[in-house]
Amino acid sequence: MKKILTISIVVISLLLLAVAGFLGYVAVDGIPSYAAPQPNIEPIASTPERVALGEKLVLASCADCHLNSTTNTLGGQQLRDVPPAFGTLYAANITRNRQHGIGAWTDQELVGLLRTGIGRDGRYRVVMPSFVQMSDEDLASIVAFLRSDSPLVRATPTPSRAQEPSLLAKVLFHTVMKPTPLPAAPVTAPDSTDALAYGRYLVIGRYKCYDCHSKDFKTNNALEPEKSEGYLGGGNEMVNRQGRPVRARNITGDADTGIGDWTEGQFAQALRFGQSPHGPLGYPMPKYSRLSAAEVHALYTYLQAVPKIRNATAEDGPAAL
Repeated sequence: MKKILTISIVVISLLLLAVAGFLGYVAVDGIPSYAAPQPNIEPIASTPERVALGEKLVLASCADCHLNSTTNTLGGQQLRDVPPAFGTLYAANITRNRQHGIGAWTDQELVGLLRTGIGRDGRYRVVMPSFVQMSDEDLASIVAFLRSDSPLVRATPTPSRAQEPSLLAKVLFHTVMKPTPLPAAPVTAPDSTDALAYGRYLVIGRYKCYDCHSKDFKTNNALEPEKSEGYLGGGNEMVNRQGRPVRARNITGDADTGIGDWTEGQFAQALRFGQSPHGPLGYPMPKYSRLSAAEVHALYTYLQAVPKIRNATAEDGPAAL
Protein backbone atom coordinates (compact mmCIF):
# COMPACT_ATOMS: atom_id res chain seq x y z
CA MET A 1 0.00 0.00 0.00
CA LYS A 2 2.81 2.37 0.94
CA LYS A 3 4.54 1.62 -2.37
CA ILE A 4 1.36 2.38 -4.34
CA LEU A 5 0.96 5.69 -2.47
CA THR A 6 4.58 6.61 -3.19
CA ILE A 7 4.17 5.84 -6.89
CA SER A 8 0.93 7.86 -7.02
CA ILE A 9 2.63 10.86 -5.43
CA VAL A 10 5.51 10.64 -7.91
CA VAL A 11 3.13 10.37 -10.90
CA ILE A 12 1.01 13.30 -9.72
CA SER A 13 4.14 15.38 -9.09
CA LEU A 14 5.43 14.65 -12.57
CA LEU A 15 2.07 15.56 -14.10
CA LEU A 16 1.96 18.83 -12.19
CA LEU A 17 5.51 19.57 -13.25
CA ALA A 18 4.62 18.85 -16.89
CA VAL A 19 1.57 21.13 -16.71
CA ALA A 20 3.61 23.89 -15.09
CA GLY A 21 6.29 23.49 -17.76
CA PHE A 22 3.70 23.65 -20.55
CA LEU A 23 2.09 26.77 -19.08
CA GLY A 24 5.50 28.41 -18.71
CA TYR A 25 6.38 27.61 -22.32
CA VAL A 26 3.03 28.89 -23.60
CA ALA A 27 3.28 32.09 -21.55
CA VAL A 28 6.66 32.87 -23.14
CA ASP A 29 5.91 31.59 -26.65
CA GLY A 30 2.63 33.50 -26.97
CA ILE A 31 0.65 33.07 -30.17
CA PRO A 32 2.19 30.29 -32.29
CA SER A 33 3.50 30.75 -35.81
CA TYR A 34 3.23 28.40 -38.77
CA ALA A 35 4.55 28.00 -42.27
CA ALA A 36 2.89 30.54 -44.55
CA PRO A 37 0.15 28.86 -46.65
CA GLN A 38 0.64 28.65 -50.39
CA PRO A 39 -2.71 28.07 -52.11
CA ASN A 40 -2.53 27.10 -55.75
CA ILE A 41 -4.51 29.91 -57.39
CA GLU A 42 -4.46 31.96 -60.56
CA PRO A 43 -4.04 35.76 -60.33
CA ILE A 44 -7.42 37.23 -59.41
CA ALA A 45 -8.95 39.41 -62.12
CA SER A 46 -10.97 42.38 -60.93
CA THR A 47 -14.41 42.81 -62.50
CA PRO A 48 -17.25 45.15 -61.52
CA GLU A 49 -19.30 42.11 -60.47
CA ARG A 50 -16.56 40.81 -58.21
CA VAL A 51 -15.92 44.20 -56.63
CA ALA A 52 -19.64 44.65 -55.93
CA LEU A 53 -19.98 41.20 -54.37
CA GLY A 54 -16.72 41.67 -52.47
CA GLU A 55 -17.97 44.95 -51.00
CA LYS A 56 -21.14 43.21 -49.84
CA LEU A 57 -19.19 40.37 -48.22
CA VAL A 58 -16.63 42.66 -46.60
CA LEU A 59 -19.36 44.88 -45.14
CA ALA A 60 -21.11 41.78 -43.80
CA SER A 61 -18.14 39.87 -42.42
CA CYS A 62 -15.14 42.19 -42.03
CA ALA A 63 -16.22 45.79 -41.45
CA ASP A 64 -17.65 45.36 -37.95
CA CYS A 65 -14.22 44.32 -36.68
CA HIS A 66 -11.86 46.24 -38.99
CA LEU A 67 -13.70 49.56 -39.48
CA ASN A 68 -11.87 52.39 -37.74
CA SER A 69 -14.37 55.14 -36.91
CA THR A 70 -11.64 57.79 -36.83
CA THR A 71 -10.40 57.23 -40.38
CA ASN A 72 -13.63 55.64 -41.71
CA THR A 73 -11.49 52.98 -43.34
CA LEU A 74 -10.74 49.33 -42.60
CA GLY A 75 -7.70 50.49 -40.66
CA GLY A 76 -8.33 48.27 -37.65
CA GLN A 77 -9.47 48.77 -34.09
CA GLN A 78 -9.73 47.06 -30.72
CA LEU A 79 -12.11 44.08 -30.71
CA ARG A 80 -14.49 45.13 -27.97
CA ASP A 81 -16.86 42.16 -28.28
CA VAL A 82 -14.16 39.65 -27.32
CA PRO A 83 -14.68 38.27 -23.79
CA PRO A 84 -12.09 39.69 -21.37
CA ALA A 85 -10.90 36.15 -20.61
CA PHE A 86 -9.17 36.18 -24.03
CA GLY A 87 -7.20 39.34 -23.26
CA THR A 88 -7.10 42.51 -25.37
CA LEU A 89 -7.19 41.77 -29.08
CA TYR A 90 -7.15 43.97 -32.18
CA ALA A 91 -8.33 43.82 -35.78
CA ALA A 92 -5.53 44.66 -38.21
CA ASN A 93 -5.27 47.37 -40.84
CA ILE A 94 -6.52 45.80 -44.10
CA THR A 95 -6.40 48.91 -46.27
CA ARG A 96 -4.18 49.23 -49.34
CA ASN A 97 -1.37 50.84 -47.32
CA ARG A 98 1.80 48.94 -48.27
CA GLN A 99 3.58 49.30 -44.93
CA HIS A 100 0.81 48.98 -42.36
CA GLY A 101 -1.95 47.35 -44.41
CA ILE A 102 -2.14 44.68 -47.11
CA GLY A 103 -1.10 46.78 -50.10
CA ALA A 104 2.06 44.73 -50.62
CA TRP A 105 0.39 41.33 -50.21
CA THR A 106 -0.07 39.00 -53.19
CA ASP A 107 -3.38 37.39 -54.12
CA GLN A 108 -1.97 34.07 -52.98
CA GLU A 109 -1.06 35.50 -49.57
CA LEU A 110 -4.49 37.06 -49.10
CA VAL A 111 -6.34 33.87 -50.04
CA GLY A 112 -4.03 31.89 -47.77
CA LEU A 113 -4.85 34.22 -44.87
CA LEU A 114 -8.60 34.09 -45.49
CA ARG A 115 -8.59 30.29 -45.79
CA THR A 116 -6.33 29.43 -42.85
CA GLY A 117 -5.92 32.46 -40.60
CA ILE A 118 -2.14 32.44 -41.18
CA GLY A 119 -0.47 35.52 -42.61
CA ARG A 120 2.44 35.71 -45.00
CA ASP A 121 4.72 36.17 -41.98
CA GLY A 122 3.50 32.86 -40.53
CA ARG A 123 1.70 34.57 -37.65
CA TYR A 124 -1.67 33.10 -36.73
CA ARG A 125 -4.37 35.77 -36.77
CA VAL A 126 -6.29 34.83 -33.65
CA VAL A 127 -10.07 35.30 -33.41
CA MET A 128 -10.27 36.18 -37.12
CA PRO A 129 -12.67 33.78 -38.87
CA SER A 130 -11.06 31.38 -41.33
CA PHE A 131 -13.19 31.08 -44.43
CA VAL A 132 -12.27 27.50 -45.25
CA GLN A 133 -15.83 26.70 -46.45
CA MET A 134 -16.26 29.86 -48.57
CA SER A 135 -16.40 29.40 -52.33
CA ASP A 136 -13.40 30.28 -54.46
CA GLU A 137 -15.47 32.89 -56.29
CA ASP A 138 -16.60 34.59 -53.09
CA LEU A 139 -13.00 34.71 -51.87
CA ALA A 140 -11.86 36.15 -55.21
CA SER A 141 -14.54 38.82 -54.87
CA ILE A 142 -13.28 39.81 -51.42
CA VAL A 143 -9.74 40.14 -52.74
CA ALA A 144 -10.99 42.19 -55.72
CA PHE A 145 -12.73 44.60 -53.36
CA LEU A 146 -9.70 44.93 -51.09
CA ARG A 147 -7.73 45.93 -54.21
CA SER A 148 -10.39 48.41 -55.36
CA ASP A 149 -10.52 52.19 -55.13
CA SER A 150 -13.27 52.11 -52.50
CA PRO A 151 -12.80 54.78 -49.79
CA LEU A 152 -13.08 52.01 -47.21
CA VAL A 153 -9.77 50.49 -48.30
CA ARG A 154 -7.87 53.65 -49.24
CA ALA A 155 -4.28 53.43 -48.01
CA THR A 156 -4.33 54.43 -44.35
CA PRO A 157 -1.07 54.63 -42.35
CA THR A 158 -2.54 53.23 -39.14
CA PRO A 159 -0.15 50.69 -37.59
CA SER A 160 -1.74 47.37 -36.66
CA ARG A 161 -1.64 46.84 -32.90
CA ALA A 162 0.10 43.83 -31.39
CA GLN A 163 -2.23 41.36 -29.73
CA GLU A 164 -2.33 41.11 -25.93
CA PRO A 165 -3.68 37.60 -25.35
CA SER A 166 -4.32 36.23 -21.88
CA LEU A 167 -2.68 33.04 -20.67
CA LEU A 168 -5.98 31.24 -21.31
CA ALA A 169 -5.99 32.46 -24.91
CA LYS A 170 -2.37 31.37 -25.40
CA VAL A 171 -3.22 27.90 -24.08
CA LEU A 172 -6.25 27.65 -26.38
CA PHE A 173 -4.25 28.78 -29.42
CA HIS A 174 -1.69 26.07 -28.68
CA THR A 175 -4.32 23.36 -28.26
CA VAL A 176 -7.91 23.50 -29.49
CA MET A 177 -8.03 26.74 -31.49
CA LYS A 178 -5.72 26.26 -34.45
CA PRO A 179 -5.49 27.31 -38.12
CA THR A 180 -7.57 25.51 -40.70
CA PRO A 181 -5.91 23.68 -43.62
CA LEU A 182 -6.22 24.79 -47.20
CA PRO A 183 -9.05 23.01 -49.08
CA ALA A 184 -7.88 19.95 -50.98
CA ALA A 185 -10.16 20.72 -53.96
CA PRO A 186 -11.94 23.70 -55.52
CA VAL A 187 -14.79 25.09 -53.43
CA THR A 188 -18.00 26.02 -55.24
CA ALA A 189 -21.31 27.37 -53.95
CA PRO A 190 -24.57 25.50 -54.62
CA ASP A 191 -27.07 27.00 -57.03
CA SER A 192 -29.20 29.62 -55.31
CA THR A 193 -32.37 27.90 -56.58
CA ASP A 194 -31.67 24.97 -54.22
CA ALA A 195 -32.77 26.82 -51.08
CA LEU A 196 -31.74 24.13 -48.58
CA ALA A 197 -28.24 23.56 -49.99
CA TYR A 198 -27.69 27.27 -50.65
CA GLY A 199 -28.87 28.15 -47.14
CA ARG A 200 -26.39 25.69 -45.65
CA TYR A 201 -23.61 27.27 -47.70
CA LEU A 202 -24.54 30.76 -46.49
CA VAL A 203 -24.54 29.59 -42.86
CA ILE A 204 -21.24 27.70 -42.93
CA GLY A 205 -19.37 29.32 -45.81
CA ARG A 206 -20.33 32.83 -46.81
CA TYR A 207 -21.57 34.37 -43.56
CA LYS A 208 -20.42 31.78 -40.98
CA CYS A 209 -23.53 32.21 -38.81
CA TYR A 210 -22.72 29.04 -36.90
CA ASP A 211 -19.45 30.53 -35.63
CA CYS A 212 -21.22 32.92 -33.24
CA HIS A 213 -24.55 31.13 -32.88
CA SER A 214 -23.31 27.73 -31.70
CA LYS A 215 -22.43 26.97 -28.07
CA ASP A 216 -18.82 28.19 -27.87
CA PHE A 217 -16.02 29.39 -30.11
CA LYS A 218 -13.74 26.87 -28.40
CA THR A 219 -15.84 23.88 -29.51
CA ASN A 220 -16.69 25.02 -33.04
CA ASN A 221 -15.62 22.68 -35.83
CA ALA A 222 -14.54 24.68 -38.89
CA LEU A 223 -14.03 21.62 -41.10
CA GLU A 224 -17.32 19.93 -40.13
CA PRO A 225 -19.48 22.79 -38.83
CA GLU A 226 -22.51 20.61 -38.06
CA LYS A 227 -20.34 18.83 -35.48
CA SER A 228 -19.87 22.08 -33.55
CA GLU A 229 -21.25 21.68 -30.05
CA GLY A 230 -24.76 23.13 -29.85
CA TYR A 231 -24.80 23.82 -33.60
CA LEU A 232 -26.82 27.03 -34.14
CA GLY A 233 -28.44 26.61 -30.71
CA GLY A 234 -26.92 29.79 -29.28
CA GLY A 235 -25.26 30.39 -25.94
CA ASN A 236 -21.86 31.61 -27.14
CA GLU A 237 -20.76 34.43 -24.85
CA MET A 238 -19.57 37.75 -26.27
CA VAL A 239 -19.53 41.36 -25.03
CA ASN A 240 -21.76 44.29 -26.00
CA ARG A 241 -20.71 47.92 -26.43
CA GLN A 242 -21.22 48.55 -22.71
CA GLY A 243 -18.80 45.74 -21.85
CA ARG A 244 -21.53 43.46 -20.54
CA PRO A 245 -21.65 39.77 -21.47
CA VAL A 246 -24.30 38.77 -24.00
CA ARG A 247 -25.08 35.35 -25.41
CA ALA A 248 -25.78 34.60 -29.06
CA ARG A 249 -29.38 33.52 -29.47
CA ASN A 250 -30.72 30.17 -30.59
CA ILE A 251 -31.46 30.28 -34.34
CA THR A 252 -32.68 26.72 -34.77
CA GLY A 253 -36.36 26.09 -35.51
CA ASP A 254 -37.36 25.48 -31.89
CA ALA A 255 -40.67 27.32 -31.49
CA ASP A 256 -40.15 28.31 -27.83
CA THR A 257 -36.49 29.30 -27.65
CA GLY A 258 -35.38 29.54 -31.28
CA ILE A 259 -36.92 31.07 -34.41
CA GLY A 260 -39.46 28.34 -35.12
CA ASP A 261 -42.32 30.78 -34.49
CA TRP A 262 -40.87 33.51 -36.75
CA THR A 263 -42.27 34.12 -40.21
CA GLU A 264 -39.88 34.56 -43.12
CA GLY A 265 -40.82 38.25 -43.19
CA GLN A 266 -39.92 38.67 -39.52
CA PHE A 267 -36.67 36.83 -40.11
CA ALA A 268 -35.84 39.21 -42.99
CA GLN A 269 -36.53 42.25 -40.77
CA ALA A 270 -34.20 40.87 -38.10
CA LEU A 271 -31.36 40.20 -40.54
CA ARG A 272 -31.61 43.37 -42.59
CA PHE A 273 -32.69 45.94 -40.01
CA GLY A 274 -31.97 44.40 -36.61
CA GLN A 275 -35.64 44.25 -35.62
CA SER A 276 -36.78 40.88 -34.31
CA PRO A 277 -40.29 39.94 -33.17
CA HIS A 278 -38.99 40.31 -29.60
CA GLY A 279 -37.39 43.73 -30.07
CA PRO A 280 -34.17 45.29 -31.43
CA LEU A 281 -31.08 43.14 -31.91
CA GLY A 282 -28.03 44.71 -30.34
CA TYR A 283 -24.29 44.61 -30.90
CA PRO A 284 -22.40 42.45 -31.79
CA MET A 285 -25.13 41.16 -34.12
CA PRO A 286 -24.45 42.79 -37.53
CA LYS A 287 -27.15 44.13 -39.84
CA TYR A 288 -27.08 42.31 -43.19
CA SER A 289 -28.78 45.11 -45.08
CA ARG A 290 -27.62 43.91 -48.51
CA LEU A 291 -28.97 40.37 -48.32
CA SER A 292 -30.87 39.38 -51.44
CA ALA A 293 -34.35 37.89 -51.29
CA ALA A 294 -32.89 34.56 -52.42
CA GLU A 295 -30.37 34.63 -49.56
CA VAL A 296 -33.03 35.43 -46.96
CA HIS A 297 -35.26 32.62 -48.24
CA ALA A 298 -32.39 30.12 -48.32
CA LEU A 299 -31.22 31.02 -44.82
CA TYR A 300 -34.73 30.75 -43.41
CA THR A 301 -35.34 27.42 -45.18
CA TYR A 302 -32.10 25.91 -43.89
CA LEU A 303 -32.41 27.17 -40.30
CA GLN A 304 -35.91 25.77 -40.03
CA ALA A 305 -34.62 22.40 -41.26
CA VAL A 306 -31.60 21.88 -38.95
CA PRO A 307 -32.08 19.80 -35.78
CA LYS A 308 -33.98 21.86 -33.22
CA ILE A 309 -32.27 22.71 -29.95
CA ARG A 310 -34.14 23.95 -26.90
CA ASN A 311 -31.89 26.62 -25.45
CA ALA A 312 -33.34 29.85 -24.11
CA THR A 313 -31.33 33.08 -24.19
CA ALA A 314 -32.04 36.51 -22.76
CA GLU A 315 -34.27 37.55 -25.67
CA ASP A 316 -36.77 34.85 -24.66
CA GLY A 317 -37.69 36.65 -21.45
CA PRO A 318 -38.87 34.45 -18.56
CA ALA A 319 -38.13 31.31 -20.62
CA ALA A 320 -34.44 32.16 -20.34
CA LEU A 321 -34.39 31.87 -16.56
